Amino acid sequence: MFFLHRYLTLMVSVIIALSVFSVLAQADSLQQAINVDMATNQAAGKSQQIIDVLSEQTRKDLEQYRSDTHQTATLLTYNKHLQTLITSQQQEKSSLNKQLQDIEITQQEIIPLILHMLDSLEQFIKLDLPFLPEERQNRLAQLKQMMARADVTTAEKFRRILEAFQIENDYGNTIEAYRANMDLNGVNTSVDFLRLGRVALYYQRLDGSETGFWNKAGKHWETLPDKYRNAVRKGLRIARKEAAPDLLIIPVPAPEAVK
Repeated sequence: MFFLHRYLTLMVSVIIALSVFSVLAQADSLQQAINVDMATNQAAGKSQQIIDVLSEQTRKDLEQYRSDTHQTATLLTYNKHLQTLITSQQQEKSSLNKQLQDIEITQQEIIPLILHMLDSLEQFIKLDLPFLPEERQNRLAQLKQMMARADVTTAEKFRRILEAFQIENDYGNTIEAYRANMDLNGVNTSVDFLRLGRVALYYQRLDGSETGFWNKAGKHWETLPDKYRNAVRKGLRIARKEAAPDLLIIPVPAPEAVK
């Protein structure tokens, strides 16, 4: 009995020891599993962090790529537009250079033309009826002074000479009455002048005591008979718009024969 009791006790001890060992072995395996799981979770966390970083970087790179692509497309469009502008400017530059050359040639040709026109205008005034002599001579003198001025452009000189020609041309299509002085029998006398276009030029003393006209053939003033006094006076009133237009019976020079 004693040996049996010892044997049972020993068996129980062995069983308990095996149980404890089994429990300890299971506990150790569980701990190892927990440790592995924790290590795995830590590795997974680190991997997720890396993935998050890479994902954020990828997102930023994608945004940068899209921005760069858009900017590249914009720059290509802008460069194409600039190239069109450069081509247009080069064409305009060539055109301007051609115009500058033409202007230089034109200036070389137009200055002699203006001078010739000025000489012609002076000769024309000398040969024309002697109306408004001071006004016309002053205009001519101003044109001559202008031609010697460097601060006046060629275009302005040409415009002014054309303006003078236009004024002279208008004289042939109008009638005019004005008051000025003239030499009558050696005396400077104030008289009224009546100009009928470029056809005839008359004068009359302010008191109406003498009436005359410019003799184109003889280049001198000639007295008219008293019977034309009222007609010239009426013409003066019509020119001043003091009377309605009416028929005037006054002598006019005969047209010159065409040679």
